[in-house]
Amino acid sequence: MPRYSLVVPAYNEEKALPLFYEAVVPVMESLNEEFEIIFVNDGSRDATKEILAELAAKDKRVKVCNFSRNFGQQAALLCGFEEAKGEAVIAMDADLQDPPEVALQMIEKWKEGYDVVHGRRRRRKGETAFKKATASFFYRFMRKITSLDMPADVGDFKLYDRKAVDAIVSLGEHDRLLRAQVTWVGFKQTIIEFDRPERVAGETHYTLKKMVRLAESGVFPNSDYPLTLPLKLGIAGGFLSVLCFIVFIVLACCKVGFGGLVAWLFPTITLAASVALACHGLSNIYLSMIYREVQNRPKYIVAEKINL
Repeated sequence: MPRYSLVVPAYNEEKALPLFYEAVVPVMESLNEEFEIIFVNDGSRDATKEILAELAAKDKRVKVCNFSRNFGQQAALLCGFEEAKGEAVIAMDADLQDPPEVALQMIEKWKEGYDVVHGRRRRRKGETAFKKATASFFYRFMRKITSLDMPADVGDFKLYDRKAVDAIVSLGEHDRLLRAQVTWVGFKQTIIEFDRPERVAGETHYTLKKMVRLAESGVFPNSDYPLTLPLKLGIAGGFLSVLCFIVFIVLACCKVGFGGLVAWLFPTITLAASVALACHGLSNIYLSMIYREVQNRPKYIVAEKINL
């Protein structure tokens, strides 16, 4: 039985995978303890599947799950968690932006008694200013509108104790953001800071659309703030309407022409309609998530397993 399980999602990482394997194996072997590496091929369209098969053939510690199609990174991580047998599970990227040496520091913290060890990115090389700014905003926004005290500037590079993994796997949501769920399940947590290097090969697969979808999976399942926002806006709008009505009466009594005030009527109505549509849209997002939950489809489909 391995003591450590490395869970590595892979999507079109044919260039990075051999480099990752050569870098991580010596680091893990230095512990002189049993480990396994679980690669989850998230429907790659390049030679990722073939390369993983070659690695698994020469090293039985390499385990592979091949998805039937692309289900996303969060589904790939969840699959790895469900397959992991280790006492401690480390989630990391295949592009070596999560340095294997930092995993050793996480293991030391785990041995000190911590159940979850986050990797905080002190510096992020190779990332655009836009991505850094949006990531920073997201974490602060999450802490603002949810009850979750999510640590800022952390991704999915973490070590989880077995009980934390079991708690996360037991959660039933289909729309998942694991870095939010690990905060929700609690346990004793700490942070290790590191400088995140550039990718060793290939290109990032996180498009703006995927980042927005990921943000939705973090915000809406973990906060009812968007549902209460229409009520707050409605109350504020009601007070504003009463105030405007009083102003109109005062101006009328003072015989002040309000042709200029009437000119504001159209943009005011347009603004009110836009707010109403936006609030309706927020409610539809929740309805969409409820619909997916009611369908109860599997979160992913594994087409093939190797060494598992």
